Amino acid sequence: VLCCLTMAPLAQDWTYAEWSAVYNALSFGIAGMGSATIFFWLQLPNVTKNYRTALTITGIVTLIATYHYFRIFNSWVAAFNVGLGVNGSYEVTVSGTPFNDAYRYVDWLLTVPLLLVELILVMKLPQKETVCLAWTLGIASAVMVALGYPGEIQDDLSVRWFWWACAMVPFVY
Repeated sequence: VLCCLTMAPLAQDWTYAEWSAVYNALSFGIAGMGSATIFFWLQLPNVTKNYRTALTITGIVTLIATYHYFRIFNSWVAAFNVGLGVNGSYEVTVSGTPFNDAYRYVDWLLTVPLLLVELILVMKLPQKETVCLAWTLGIASAVMVALGYPGEIQDDLSVRWFWWACAMVPFVY
C-alpha cells in the first residue's frame, strides 16, 4: 500500500469565481487566526492564573494555524496562473507547481494534540490523571492525523478508505 503514495491531481477546470472564493477564504483565515492569537495573548492578564496556561496554548494553536494558512495561501497562489483571457474575462489555469496538501496535516499534527491538552488542563483533574490523559490523547491524536495523510493524497478510493480505517484505530483506542 505504501508504494501507491502519489499526489492526487489538482482539478484543472477552476473558474475565476471558484478560485477567488478559495483565495478569499484563505485570506480570511489568516486574518481571523492572526487576530485571535493577538487577542488571546492580550487577555492573559485578565484571566485567572489557573487558566493562563490553557489560554497560552490557545494562542499557540492559532499562531500555528496562522502560519500554515500563510503557507497554504502561498501554495494556492503558486499552483495557478490567473490572467486576462482572450474574451476579456479572467481565466484560471494550473501552473504546474503542485498545491501542497500537507500543510493542513502538519497543522493538525501540532494543533490537535495541543487542543486536547488544553481541554484536559481546564478540566482541573488531579495531576497524575492530567499527565496520563495528556500523553495518551496527545499521542493518539497525532498518530490519527499522521495516518490520515497518506489517504488524503490518494486518487484511488480503495487506498483512501484503507488509510481512513488505519486512522480510526487510534481514534477509537
